[in-house]
Amino acid sequence: MTTISRTLVLASTSPFRRQLLERLGVPFETLSPEVDETPRDGERAEALVVRLAEAKARAGAEAWPDALIIGSDQVAVCGDDVLGKPGDHATACAQLGRLSGRRVTFHTGLCLFDARSGRPRVDLVPYHVSFRRLDPQQIDRYLKHDRPYNCAGSFKSEGLGISLFESMQGEDPNALIGLPLIRLVSWLNDAGIAIP
Repeated sequence: MTTISRTLVLASTSPFRRQLLERLGVPFETLSPEVDETPRDGERAEALVVRLAEAKARAGAEAWPDALIIGSDQVAVCGDDVLGKPGDHATACAQLGRLSGRRVTFHTGLCLFDARSGRPRVDLVPYHVSFRRLDPQQIDRYLKHDRPYNCAGSFKSEGLGISLFESMQGEDPNALIGLPLIRLVSWLNDAGIAIP
């Protein structure tokens, strides 16, 4: 495990983001950011996730005034539809039915906020997924297996959800899960945290 001189904080309660950050082998704390995630009038999905990623990272500055704080937010878009977390089986069935044979873009906003200096680094990392044509029986079998009811898009790409895809395109497959590690590692190295 890497020893770091500053506290690293993940401003997220997502178990998926926590698991991704653990892969880097650096110690970190977590916090539950209290941020209003309501979109502003006319706000595009890309602008929303960038704004929320930074707001989440800044939310920890009072509790961690000397820390490097990571904020991330994600939204999935198919055509003009923003895809939320389905919450239940019926909603997930309907959502995957609409995604059958279509392309979905996952926009992930990432922020590394230096609470000491008050400076944020913020970026948008898109990732594209094209779904195979899926029949209702395939969708039902998949959902009963992975139960992805708390996942935007109704799938877990790190599980059996990979079987739903025809292709994937983007610079960082971790962005699909919600934390773009390639970009984050670059920023952490710039901030003096050597990985690996």
